[in-house]
Amino acid sequence: MTDESEKKLVGIVLVSHSAAVADSVAEMAKGLSGGGTAPVRAAGGTEDGGFGTSPELIAEAAHAVDRGAGVAVLVDLGSAVLAVKALLAEGDELPEGTRLVDAPLVEGAVAALVTASTGADVEAVLQAASEAYDYRKV
Repeated sequence: MTDESEKKLVGIVLVSHSAAVADSVAEMAKGLSGGGTAPVRAAGGTEDGGFGTSPELIAEAAHAVDRGAGVAVLVDLGSAVLAVKALLAEGDELPEGTRLVDAPLVEGAVAALVTASTGADVEAVLQAASEAYDYRKV
């Protein structure tokens, strides 16, 4: 967590099996949110640059975005969910207030970042991201 002089905002972590996907979604969310002031970090792929998920990269990203208001973690596929759930079960691997979000990765990331950047609490960020399931494309 950062020093007390910084505003407490919910941090966002984007977990994908691909580093390129996670990085691109983070960049897209920042761009579509008008730059977003909440911290967002990608945790994609494995430590050696391969496809997969890395508990170490996820934990590192969560600690990097922790500003004392909670951390919302959005994921792409099933084993990413399992990796985050395992970290949460450990109890001390992720910052206090870290939550796994049931939301689509791209749309949810944008909604989460926009909402977190307003200073909303973690519950509001989770709700905004999960409501992205209702976005209709036809």
